[in-house]
Amino acid sequence: MSFENKTAILQFLKNNNWANAKIVLLAQDASSRNYYRLQQSDKTAILMQATSDADICPPAATEQQRQQLGYTATARLAANNCGAFICIANELSSRGFSAPRVLATDLQNDLVLLEDLGEQMFSGLLQQNPNQEPQLYQQAVSMLAALARASFNPTAQTQHLQWPLLQYDLPALLAETDLLSDWYLPYVGVNVDDELKGQLRAAWVQVLQPLLQQPKVLVLRDFHADNLLWLADREHISNIGLLDFQDAVFGHPAYDLVSLLQDARRDVSPKLEQPLIDSFVEQAKLSNAEEFNSNYRVLGAQRAAKILGIFVRLAKRDKKQHYLKILPRVEKHFINNLAFAELQPIAKILTPLLPNRSGK
Repeated sequence: MSFENKTAILQFLKNNNWANAKIVLLAQDASSRNYYRLQQSDKTAILMQATSDADICPPAATEQQRQQLGYTATARLAANNCGAFICIANELSSRGFSAPRVLATDLQNDLVLLEDLGEQMFSGLLQQNPNQEPQLYQQAVSMLAALARASFNPTAQTQHLQWPLLQYDLPALLAETDLLSDWYLPYVGVNVDDELKGQLRAAWVQVLQPLLQQPKVLVLRDFHADNLLWLADREHISNIGLLDFQDAVFGHPAYDLVSLLQDARRDVSPKLEQPLIDSFVEQAKLSNAEEFNSNYRVLGAQRAAKILGIFVRLAKRDKKQHYLKILPRVEKHFINNLAFAELQPIAKILTPLLPNRSGK
């Protein structure tokens, strides 16, 4: 067994009657969180270990204050804060969604013991049986529509903790698109000077501003096949197990949908995309399908821009080179979205700079 803060972890497990558990490290994600599966007799649980950063966004912080604190605050991320995970998990569970139940906590050492929702992750299931894709994705869309219909207070809470649910506002969205300029464009050989960066920012403001006037829902922000579990023994919206939702904010309902259907890590069947968008619009009881489709494409481009930047940053700064292998799929999503009229302000700037990139 090898992990950080071993003494605190072993004491935490002992205090919660897991001292004799077999401990297995699970696959890590792009964050600095670690997950371990505990097995003891016929019981299992998940141990989450997170190292919280300092630059969390205070609810009343100005844009300038957020920028001074850094990217995490500007983009309104939870910075691996265990309290955020616990509070949002409670809010989701209380509404019938399958976030893992919190079994025990040691917040001083950033440790949380969680219900084990199993190993039936969408990505693994679909690798074994691609024919399940329509069923699984329809269920995920139905769950997202239920989330869009649900109401949440501005503060997520448990009996002992509170966490503010902030707005996915323009500074947060622009902080993410800036990653394209800061990391991806230089990686593909584009010289990004202050003039180009300013032009791109102005274009992003132009295309994103109309979305900010739309009704807000709880956006989980990382809703895709590697964060979803199939829970066959549960019904309705509870048959989708949720992971990685601590960064949730109030934002546009298209964001999580495009995260699901324009997945960075797997190819979703193109013939499913529009029918599932239509299904979401109907189930979420949205009144303007044309407007939603337009917003979906804008947020698809915004999210792809963010991911392109993040994946290059992970490879170059954090030495996680395997993320470069995923770039072509995200590039395809990005270029395909730029082909639509609502994204022409971005396309006019970038298309001449990226002649060797194509969608289709």
